[in-house]
Amino acid sequence: MRRLPALCCLAMMIALGGCSPDETPPPPVVVSPSPSPAAARFFVEPDAPAVQQVATWETEGRFSDATALRRIAESPTAVWFANADPGFQDKARQLVAAATADGRTAVLVPYWVPQRDCGGHSGGGAPDAAAYRTWITELAAAVRGSSAVVILEPDAIPHLIDGCVSGPVADERYQLLSEAVAAFKQEPLAKVYLDAGNPGWIKDVGRVAEALERAGVRQADGFSLNVANFETTDDNIIYGTAVSDRLGGLPFVIDTSRNGNGPAPVDAQDAEGHWCNPPGRALGPSPTTQTGTPRVDAFLWIKRPGESDGPCLPDAPPAGQWWPEYALGLATN
Repeated sequence: MRRLPALCCLAMMIALGGCSPDETPPPPVVVSPSPSPAAARFFVEPDAPAVQQVATWETEGRFSDATALRRIAESPTAVWFANADPGFQDKARQLVAAATADGRTAVLVPYWVPQRDCGGHSGGGAPDAAAYRTWITELAAAVRGSSAVVILEPDAIPHLIDGCVSGPVADERYQLLSEAVAAFKQEPLAKVYLDAGNPGWIKDVGRVAEALERAGVRQADGFSLNVANFETTDDNIIYGTAVSDRLGGLPFVIDTSRNGNGPAPVDAQDAEGHWCNPPGRALGPSPTTQTGTPRVDAFLWIKRPGESDGPCLPDAPPAGQWWPEYALGLATN
């Protein structure tokens, strides 16, 4: 990520507003190991959308943009499993096998809990509890034997706390999350983190800790924060430490993929714009296990930078779809 050509082009962009038209094209994109041993433990997908986009822009002569986007293409990001399409088990097996062969660790995000996202932009999920139990069991079996990191069901617990999921359905979700933790922890090498939202969502850390307890966090390796959000790393550390205090010091991980400029201001007329593809955001700290904070196991790029949060802007694609121009904004900011 920090190769000399990239730095030179970046410097030219700052000084001149872009690279000169007759610049020498950079070499074709090659995903290479990060120089940091702490970051190198995580797997970089060789065919991720950012990698393909770099190649496309180089073909089109957009060399400055391609250089900027390498900051995403050459960084390890999580791989999401959000449906039961045929072959999802094979995809998971191939992912962890490739990571193991490369001496790295894959980061996976199971995201198919029933009533996912409470019908929001990422709504969907399994049709019922039985389907989810089958799916999560098969996914856990596919990664067994690897040192995968699993970020379990983003937003599932905060939606229980804010009342979006309630009654018998809430009881069922707690049980499903607890069973999912157990399924992945049959393999001692796997590290599982239950998602706990972000500092801007549920302010009562006591309620967050209680919900995590009920969902089986004691059998997991800790919890995750800031997935697909923009809250600052410092705010997440403060918030996560407060939750951790109530859980006997359990560790946590932070999604830093898009928090380099922190969150966008909250607009009372359009609060959705605070979290859904807000402009002016930036890449955050690179993935690493060297966080400088004892209870923070890692900074991770869990949300893939450049994937849409939903069709909340006129030109925004559906949630989860690659959006190259938004990715470029994150990379250049």
